[in-house]
Amino acid sequence: MVTIVDLGIGNIGSISKVLRYLGVEHEVVTGPDQLAVAEKIILPGVGSFSEGAKRLDETGFRAALLQAVQERGVPLLGICVGMQLLARTGFEGGECQGLGLIDGVVSKIDDMGGQLQIPHMGWNDVKLPSLPVFDAIPGLSCFYFVHSYAMLLNEEVEAAYAYYGQPVLAFVNKNNIYGVQFHPEKSQQAGLTFLRNFVEKC
Repeated sequence: MVTIVDLGIGNIGSISKVLRYLGVEHEVVTGPDQLAVAEKIILPGVGSFSEGAKRLDETGFRAALLQAVQERGVPLLGICVGMQLLARTGFEGGECQGLGLIDGVVSKIDDMGGQLQIPHMGWNDVKLPSLPVFDAIPGLSCFYFVHSYAMLLNEEVEAAYAYYGQPVLAFVNKNNIYGVQFHPEKSQQAGLTFLRNFVEKC
């Protein structure tokens, strides 16, 4: 069973629709107690880091997610802002604290020295690492992005990058924790395969 966390900021319908298409049993949860029996967790998000961090605290999902992931070892996939919330700190909407599962900082792309138009919107190639979550996906594949902020890593973990005037973190993995800046649910066959791999192989 895959559990989709609804913080009220995610494209929940799109994720659920794709999982139904893949024949994956899943449920959408709005309360932290529902994570107690989760076997796989997806944390989607659109909008701002600060709003996501606020919702984590207001809903009680912050403590529940940390307990599930760190104590029970449940695989977690963060998507877009959901990936950014895995970081220690974010600066969208003011400095605030993420989940701290990845030692990283989320900053605006043009604050990192990039000079291309933001948001970064559209299809970009990503050079993929050799991991089970990317099985049956070509090593250089195209995924769909929509974002103005990105994570900068402060630790050595599995990572993959898109190039948008500069390297932009597209994927991160640390033990049972996975994050993608792109939208797999909008990335056609590569995205569908990625989601199936997360469900079946992580």
